[in-house]
Amino acid sequence: MDKIAFPLDGTCRCGSTRFRITTAPMMTAACHCTGCQRMASSAFSLTAMVQADGFEVLEGAPVLGGLRDPDLQHNFCPECLTWIFTRVPEHGMVNVRPTMFDDLSWFAPFIETCTKTKLPWAQTGAAHSFEAFPPMERFGELMAEYAQSRG
Repeated sequence: MDKIAFPLDGTCRCGSTRFRITTAPMMTAACHCTGCQRMASSAFSLTAMVQADGFEVLEGAPVLGGLRDPDLQHNFCPECLTWIFTRVPEHGMVNVRPTMFDDLSWFAPFIETCTKTKLPWAQTGAAHSFEAFPPMERFGELMAEYAQSRG
């Protein structure tokens, strides 16, 4: 994996919604829960977790979609309906779909979650696997290990 060159910009599929991160992700992940499978129309969703103050929408006006849960605010491009990011206000972070970034050379999932519901053939190469969502008390240790692995 390459180092991340900041700022790191990204776009939805149609290009009408553009965004940027200016700080390193706290961690990366692949989620195998059935909700993510359905929302991503794939075997799993991918995430780069960033502090909310390191994320900004440059163009466009994303709209809420998915379950429209106030604790997990799934944001989509209003034009092409691409799932771009999820705000997690309680934790002051944004989960950005990394495949939306212009440069993906740095990305690989560090953890995978909800493997209990993963499709049998789905493989991510993640360093850590969890049958469900990892307990919150593990996040500090996992984020420290992720940061160390990125140098």
